[in-house]
Amino acid sequence: MPHLPNRHQAHPDQRTKMLETPVDKLILTLAAPTIVSMLVTSIYNMADTYFVSQLNTSASGAVGVVFSLMAIIQAVGFTVGMGSGSIASRLLGQDRGEEANTYASSGVAAALVVGALMAGTGLALREQLIWLLGSTATIHPYAMDYALYIILGAPVMILSFTLNNLLRWQGKANLSVFGLATGGILNMVLDPIFIYLLDMGIAGAGAATLLSQCVSLCILTSFFLLNKSDLKVTPGKISRSPGIYLAILKQGMPSFFRQGVLSAATMALNYNAKIYGDAAVAALSIVTKVFMVIQSIVIGFGQGFQPVLGYNYGAKRLDRVKEAVSFSVKTCTVILTVGAVVGFFLAPHIIAQFRRDDAMVIAIGTRAFRYQCLTLPLGAVLVFANMFFQSLGKSWRAVVLAVCRQGLYIPLVYIMSARLGLSGLEMTQACADVLSFVLSASVIVHYFKTEFGRE
Repeated sequence: MPHLPNRHQAHPDQRTKMLETPVDKLILTLAAPTIVSMLVTSIYNMADTYFVSQLNTSASGAVGVVFSLMAIIQAVGFTVGMGSGSIASRLLGQDRGEEANTYASSGVAAALVVGALMAGTGLALREQLIWLLGSTATIHPYAMDYALYIILGAPVMILSFTLNNLLRWQGKANLSVFGLATGGILNMVLDPIFIYLLDMGIAGAGAATLLSQCVSLCILTSFFLLNKSDLKVTPGKISRSPGIYLAILKQGMPSFFRQGVLSAATMALNYNAKIYGDAAVAALSIVTKVFMVIQSIVIGFGQGFQPVLGYNYGAKRLDRVKEAVSFSVKTCTVILTVGAVVGFFLAPHIIAQFRRDDAMVIAIGTRAFRYQCLTLPLGAVLVFANMFFQSLGKSWRAVVLAVCRQGLYIPLVYIMSARLGLSGLEMTQACADVLSFVLSASVIVHYFKTEFGRE
């Protein structure tokens, strides 16, 4: 019997685009909106730090403490979104649209359930969580106020990340970026209004974040309701099979470990930094947020090249997969090298924008910033090695590489803090980057030499 197309399969023009457009042009086309999305997301996260830092050093440290909690919520959102999205992308590449819709719909259902559970648990244990995240006594009241809104927004954030990834993995990055960017811009506008004009203080930053995330979710949802997506999310396609959810979990696990270990690493940093006072916690938090903006370029670029890998690997176009990896790593290494040189010289000016009146914050932040600039060019390999294996469905290798950078950071931060004191804290991330680069580069080179050609 001849194969009959169905209305749920990827549009022929979209499939042709993903499999025939020159790889460099296709990646740049898909990466441009995701880079903008990641930049906006990172900038509005940094905006919270910036506006709150103008209050005082303890409030600035509170944003860094609660960042660990946000990282956990994001980890769950990325797990469900990347897991369901990557599987759906490969199924679309194989013309199996109905199965792709099942994974998309089941992913959305899982996001709603898990998000609600996390919000309920977080509200009940908020007091204990803030201490667990490494708060000092002076930071604690600010962190409690800020965390309330972050916890309430857990279901919204997780569902937004899921819908965003479902759009991105089918090559509709322009739609996903519009949803996230709109919320991000709104957050930056609302921050000073809520914090200063309405005199809500740090709670205003949390409320602005929650409201902006709700707006993003509404926009992303509308794209599915208005049939702008090749993937159809409907209640009737939600699976009752545990195997579907286990597959989503398996495919999304690298993202969970990457973000989850980031949360644990931030907690470890806060625990060691609070020994040196609120200034150390605030300074290292500021450095982390600024580098998230720089690294968001590479992550956004990677989110543009992942659907190219998924589609072409599913269609057995291994030549295009190889070309995509080479082009992406080379391009982003150049970008990061330029960023490292500029950042090294401007470090004190960058840190001063957050806490101009606190010389200790500026001094600690400048040293930590410059150490990280030395290893910043290695970031392209660190990010793309993990994303490469995740896109190809090689989950366990992706998991190992995902936890590698921050996984090495956690023991190093305790060792280097004990041996070198505050200087050890300032250089820990750079040391972890060197070690994880060696491992990541070795794994991906070995795969290309021994397995990729045979597949």
